[in-house]
Amino acid sequence: MEGRGQEEERQRDPKKEGEMVDDGKLTMEHVFKSTAVPPWRKQITVRAMVTSFVLSLVFNFIVCKLNLTTGVIPSLNVAAGLLGFAILKLWTSMLEKFGFLKQPFTRQENTVIQTCVVASSGIAFSSGTASYILGMSAKVAVQAEEGNTPNNVKTLSLGWMIGFLFVVSFVGLFSIVPLRKMMILKYKLTYPSGTATAYLINSFHTPKGAKLAKKQVAMLFKSFCGSFLWAFFQWFFTAGDGCGFSSFPTFGLKAFAQRFYFDFSSTYVGVGMICPYMVNVSLLIGSILSWGIMWPLIEAKKGDWYRASLSASSLHGIQGYRVFLAIAMMLGDGLFHVVYMLLQTFRSLFAHNWKKRESSSVILDMADQSSDTQIVNYDEQRRTEFFLKDQIPNKVAFIGYMILAAISIVTVPFIFHQLKWYHILVAYLIAPVLAFCNAYGCGLTDWSLASNYGKIAIITFSAWVGLGHGGVIAGLASCGVMMSIVSTASDLMQDFKTGYLTLASPRSMFFSQVYGTAMGCLMSPLVFWFFYKAYSVGDPDGSYPAPYGLMYRGIAILGVEGTSSLPKNCLKLAVVFFVAAIVMNIVQELLRRCETKYKVYRFIPSPMCMAIPFYLGGYFAIDMCIGSCILFIWERMNKQKANDFSPAVASGLICGDSLWGVPAAILSLVGVNPPICMKFLSAAVNGKVDGFLGG
Repeated sequence: MEGRGQEEERQRDPKKEGEMVDDGKLTMEHVFKSTAVPPWRKQITVRAMVTSFVLSLVFNFIVCKLNLTTGVIPSLNVAAGLLGFAILKLWTSMLEKFGFLKQPFTRQENTVIQTCVVASSGIAFSSGTASYILGMSAKVAVQAEEGNTPNNVKTLSLGWMIGFLFVVSFVGLFSIVPLRKMMILKYKLTYPSGTATAYLINSFHTPKGAKLAKKQVAMLFKSFCGSFLWAFFQWFFTAGDGCGFSSFPTFGLKAFAQRFYFDFSSTYVGVGMICPYMVNVSLLIGSILSWGIMWPLIEAKKGDWYRASLSASSLHGIQGYRVFLAIAMMLGDGLFHVVYMLLQTFRSLFAHNWKKRESSSVILDMADQSSDTQIVNYDEQRRTEFFLKDQIPNKVAFIGYMILAAISIVTVPFIFHQLKWYHILVAYLIAPVLAFCNAYGCGLTDWSLASNYGKIAIITFSAWVGLGHGGVIAGLASCGVMMSIVSTASDLMQDFKTGYLTLASPRSMFFSQVYGTAMGCLMSPLVFWFFYKAYSVGDPDGSYPAPYGLMYRGIAILGVEGTSSLPKNCLKLAVVFFVAAIVMNIVQELLRRCETKYKVYRFIPSPMCMAIPFYLGGYFAIDMCIGSCILFIWERMNKQKANDFSPAVASGLICGDSLWGVPAAILSLVGVNPPICMKFLSAAVNGKVDGFLGG
């Protein structure tokens, strides 16, 4: 699961989030009937911007660390909404106690904070600092070997990374703005995570919800402190490579050699508590299939299938099978979902435009959920009134897109000389269509396929430019252009849906998205650079392997060199896994349509999730499965408490462990090293060590 979803993971069921609301989903606006809605300028307050900045910095560190370790990033919307509520509620309560409060804390202001933070952390994902940008570096090029020429390598620096992100990240916002009324009001797309976030924020600002939110904040703080202190304690035992609790051979040394162990990471225990059960199970299945079965069998063919003299990191050897079979599964899964989402989009559009009634199998009509049409009409009328109140002129959107696209067409070739102006022009002609498809599909299913579109761009533009003219860099850079547009477009539409349900103005939502995007364009490279200078980022055996850097470069190499660079039988196996990924998805969709009370489709593993451990191993999958076990037991003991507090506990575990990386990196930069190395040896090796020391 790369980033946010199957690549961008399914969010919580909005119905479950809606159950937190005091008076039921359809009576929500009656709860706030006597509460004045501030104008859009007062929804964007200085305190909201400051809070957003602080939380964005925290979340950028978290997302960057997750990107550089395994690339599995859970939804952080709940944590953003909860922490934003906690900080401003504490601040406004203090001001009110001393009589200095001039403007009360509203749900619209809470929505602005959440939008800024999620937009900023979204850039941390789509910026590609741990994927396509890292794949341009000499460090990754050495591992890939193929295409390791001056024209296909780019030295990383803060200047061009920040400039590139500022040039390409805002275009997608203007590409989708003219379609907001059609998607939200006409087609009534659900945008499940945007809807769930809205219900969460609405519930926080009701009397009962505020009490629950305080308890959730207390629980988050406790788990944060525990996770931070545990990470601090582990640091003392990591004086060298392979030292510490993270190298504990939980299941024995042989299993440890095949990367099966529990590494005591509270980050991924927390991630496992947030991710759906089947995501974690799929990761475990993938690690068993690869490191438990396939890689030992292929390594037995050393000397036949590949040269025995090759290093373990060579793409001509065992590493080639690990990387390219993972890529094959990812491409198969991505291709299926892109095609399937396009078909769903066109089918739904056809149903809307040519039929008088909406297709109930595609779009959830919120008005059909209750027979109380008066309440429905009141809620919808009130929400529609405020959604249409502050318009963003379509002329502004069109002019904004054209100006920003023109700036990008002129600027990007100066940053990447391998790309020409007409390459960027073609990308921007195609991008609005893909942005619409992604935003529409995300509204139907909550799946954003931005990285899949990016992979397609890599193959297309790298083949177009060719190896001799820097096709590897051209493909990776075009991936950044495409991902930025497609990802920000779906994120903005999610925010419009959240604003629609919380009566936040579209203008405040758009401004918040712009502000959050600007923070992300600045923070994401800075945070990445912090880790890049403090640690050996990209080392497959290090603490921050950044697996997607090598994988994205591998896709670009496939584009420019074809299959000639693959080791023996790798292409055959890649085709098998590519087809298997498509077949698994087809079987899942067929079972979903043949609905039974057992819902068998839920037990089909995710090919995308299965592919990630092919490169990394199973250690983090074990961490995440332990998180699932904790949540499962908690739900069996007290399901209501588990539903209420598990997101807070998981967020605290992730935040505490991830933020320890900041002081740890600072200590490393100033030369302060851990005092102890805790290692685990076999009895035979230990005897040799004792004999050596005694001699």
